[in-house]
Amino acid sequence: MSPPAALYESAPVVTDIKGKVNVSETLTTPLIGQGQSKLLEQFGGKWDEFKFAPIRESQVSRAMTRRYYQDLDNFAESDVVIVGAGSCGLSTAYVLAKARPDLKIAILEASVSPGGGAWLGGQLFSAMVLRRPADAFLNELGVPFEEEPNNPNFVVVKHAALFTSTLLSRVLAFPNVKLFNATCVEDLITRRDGDSVRIAGVVVNWTLVTLHHDDHSCMDPNTINAPVIISTTGHDGPFGAFCAKRLVSMNTIEKLGGMRGLDMNAAEDAIVKNTREVTKGLIIGGMELSEIDGFNRMGPTFGAMVMSGVKAAEEALNVFDERKRECTE
Repeated sequence: MSPPAALYESAPVVTDIKGKVNVSETLTTPLIGQGQSKLLEQFGGKWDEFKFAPIRESQVSRAMTRRYYQDLDNFAESDVVIVGAGSCGLSTAYVLAKARPDLKIAILEASVSPGGGAWLGGQLFSAMVLRRPADAFLNELGVPFEEEPNNPNFVVVKHAALFTSTLLSRVLAFPNVKLFNATCVEDLITRRDGDSVRIAGVVVNWTLVTLHHDDHSCMDPNTINAPVIISTTGHDGPFGAFCAKRLVSMNTIEKLGGMRGLDMNAAEDAIVKNTREVTKGLIIGGMELSEIDGFNRMGPTFGAMVMSGVKAAEEALNVFDERKRECTE
């Protein structure tokens, strides 16, 4: 009997790179063979009789809009808001939601498609490189990877989209997480806290509205309150480094350090180690930090993104619990 058509095995497989393939135990069952045969058994050869269940168009509209506006109402008061659903923001959400299922976590992504630059490895190439020890995150997710035969210092995921789609599916499965994509953060909500400022939420709008403020009449935004904001919008760009740049215009920090030239060895360590609360209530992680601190860019390697997310989650828990104690004292 032939083996299933798609089966991940723990044993090494023959590849062009001749590397060892590490696969989580959760992926050692057939992914296609068994499921495909059931679908063909149910539908195969019966397409002339195939028919969808009847529906009225308004039912589709109500099913979508009711849930969306319920989510807007539910997450108007959140525990944590994550700005940016790239590899760092999604990693933060995964660790945070898994560690604290009691927290209400809203993720805001300006693009229609979450994932940021993590759908490809670099220069439109598909493979994704992560330096060790970031392979621990891949093992946590159950993403298979190849070990480079003569270099134990990094691992390779065969396609960045495999990592990103797996991480995204894990995050969206958490009941305490809501992703609002095509939603832009236009400003920060602030409160006076003694002689300093505390960030108390975000000002949001649909991205298509934000993009047309200059050619339409005023279209006011909406708001989400939260005691902890985590910004992972990446380095400078159309929506990149937004919170970092806003801190300068708010006179919360004097100026941006500006991202330096590429140096993977210097950049990745610096990004992870310096992921932190940069001002009260606002944690910044990932490449957005390079704009504040003047770190080097890291280029097409993603270990620092996921590990910065792990540290950002830890920082968020500390900030949230500290804020909670302050409010009860």
